Amino acid sequence: MGGQAKRKSNKRRQRGRTAVDVTGLSAQDRMKIRMQNKAKKKTAEKYSVHQLLEKTAEYLDNLNFEMAQIFCQRALDLEPENLEILDMMGNICMELGNAVKAKQVLLKAVELSPDKGHAKYMCLGQIHCKEEALQYFQKGIEVMIRAYQSQPQVSGAANFSDEMEVTTKDISTAFCSVAEIHLTDLCMEEGAGDKCKEALTKALEYQPHSPEALQLMASYLFSMEQPQEGKEYLMKSLASWLPSLQKSEAPVQEPDEDDLVESKLPAYECRISTAKLLIEAENFELATEVLEGLLEEDDEVIQVWYLLGWVCYLQAKESDEEEEDAFKDSARTYLRKAKKLYSKLRCDDSALLEHVQQILGELGEDEAPGNSDGEDAPLENIEDNFVQSSEEEVMEA
Repeated sequence: MGGQAKRKSNKRRQRGRTAVDVTGLSAQDRMKIRMQNKAKKKTAEKYSVHQLLEKTAEYLDNLNFEMAQIFCQRALDLEPENLEILDMMGNICMELGNAVKAKQVLLKAVELSPDKGHAKYMCLGQIHCKEEALQYFQKGIEVMIRAYQSQPQVSGAANFSDEMEVTTKDISTAFCSVAEIHLTDLCMEEGAGDKCKEALTKALEYQPHSPEALQLMASYLFSMEQPQEGKEYLMKSLASWLPSLQKSEAPVQEPDEDDLVESKLPAYECRISTAKLLIEAENFELATEVLEGLLEEDDEVIQVWYLLGWVCYLQAKESDEEEEDAFKDSARTYLRKAKKLYSKLRCDDSALLEHVQQILGELGEDEAPGNSDGEDAPLENIEDNFVQSSEEEVMEA
């Protein structure tokens, strides 16, 4: 399992938040922002708890976590032992990267209701590492399964997720979290492989067509040096959501009703992991298709640009002279953009940057076409939208 540690996924992507970055702003602009926030906080004090939660949900829908926190905190001040508010505040703090506050709030919820509500345990599992994380995930699964077994089973996929407190997808995802702990943080512990496989087997029992569970099983099999079996699971995962494979002639088993719940694209991080596995399996075309789809969804994720550059670099090594030059040019373009985003987003993944620079050195970075043709212009002109999105809206008192 040791080799798998190299593929440990970074669950905190280097992406822009809606937080206000006052760096470089004039004193007048900073004062304006403070006055706006003060006015919003004052307005929040005029709402009832129900209204405060509605406003919190509204800001969460718009990914404005700073304003959501203001209204949620006011609700929590009014009802400090309200479990719904505590869970909501814990999630908001996690989105804002405030693990200390999130832990404090979620542990309060655990103290008040240790045997009900699985969400707080799953959040605490994400905050912690190794054995502590495992304990929280396992407790969350215990609470989740008990709730699932006690709730009425609803027929009809249309209303399924709305009427179920816990779905098979929830349970499958939780078992995937346990498997990933054994696959990464605890990969060197005795019996880690068996425990990982056991958790993944459970995840697939609850949701046989889960792209995440299938992808993790593939990752596990690759780490156990069973590449052929790993490729089979990887292709099953891809067939459930990648358009080019969905159109293939290969028959795909129809998913059960439970699997229809939220059966859209896998999480962004899961698709990045899928791309890495495809590269490891030397399926460069599918890896490129997955990565290009990620790029269309969000063009400010450093790892996607880096992986595209890496794929092109590897393809260049296997191509004839004419194609080799084209792949090298593409690799340079992708890797240069990765370097620019690295500085722009203040990334701290030094190993990634070192590898990018190493590849560019091998490619002969100085020989690549300059920027006079405007090739890299779009990235140069990316604006810092982190400030604007959450501060344009000023509530009326």
